Amino acid sequence: MKSARILAIDYGAKRTGLAVTDPLQIIASGLTTVSTVELFDFLDSYFQEEGVSKVIIGMPKRLNNELSEIAPQIEKFISDFQQKYPDIPIETLDERFTSKIAFQSMIDSGMKKKQRKNKGLVDEIAATVLLQDYLTGKMF
Repeated sequence: MKSARILAIDYGAKRTGLAVTDPLQIIASGLTTVSTVELFDFLDSYFQEEGVSKVIIGMPKRLNNELSEIAPQIEKFISDFQQKYPDIPIETLDERFTSKIAFQSMIDSGMKKKQRKNKGLVDEIAATVLLQDYLTGKMF
């Protein structure tokens, strides 16, 4: 039986959405959105409180399968993460449609327009979509 969570990171230039599984790694839930400059401080605190067995990081690609313009920033983050937390494995997953799916799910769930303008919430839901896709083995 697994007892450590899987953490998903939807890395952004300004904000980063985070989602996490339950300890049995069955259900993906939104965790929070943090300012990207505060991401490592948040992760330090989170890793002290919770066991994390793996991190999934979204790597957005364009429709032609080329990496998007933020890819170099994400690759630098991955490198820094691996140096800081060498015992936590990382996997990347194509996340090119997660923000669109997140926004559509907000509409489908009946969220008001003002709530849908909360970009932090969109980022958190996008991380949840990314993690759920990982858990189900679904690929876009």
